[in-house]
Amino acid sequence: MHSGNKRVLYVVACAAPAAAGLSRLVELALDTNWRVCVITTPLGRRFVNVEALEELTGERLRSDYRMPGEPNELPAADAVVVAPATFNTINKWATGIADTFAVGLLCELMGFGVPIVAVPLLKDALARHRAFAANVEALREMGVQVLFDPAAPAHARMPTWERVLHELHELVEGV
Repeated sequence: MHSGNKRVLYVVACAAPAAAGLSRLVELALDTNWRVCVITTPLGRRFVNVEALEELTGERLRSDYRMPGEPNELPAADAVVVAPATFNTINKWATGIADTFAVGLLCELMGFGVPIVAVPLLKDALARHRAFAANVEALREMGVQVLFDPAAPAHARMPTWERVLHELHELVEGV
């Protein structure tokens, strides 16, 4: 699954404020010898600097399904980070509602057994929703490492990009 001598990391970003700082995670991953491909949800694309991420990674940012006849430019993934992951994406992903390229890809990658770290970022009221808690547990049962502490204050729920990458490395090394 490796592309050359570099492992391939998909970074999937959703429509949450932390996505604006995604370039930091990408830089950290590149510094630890990952080839990074960024995928966003359709609304998540509005929260990132597409041009800067494409320049940083050397890869086209994807947010839509490719059309028939278009080449598949994505190399096979060795691991995935989903951060920030929204309420909507967590719920759709856990229940298999693949109505966006990002969620469809996540569902498929789980089926391939690719290591995945997910980092939900959402409002307190949404974090207390019964469906969200059940779907976080469902993702964990399916092997996804979900970094979410419902007892943490909302401002402290999003771990640093350094911690996210550390958790990814711990997961990948344990595989």
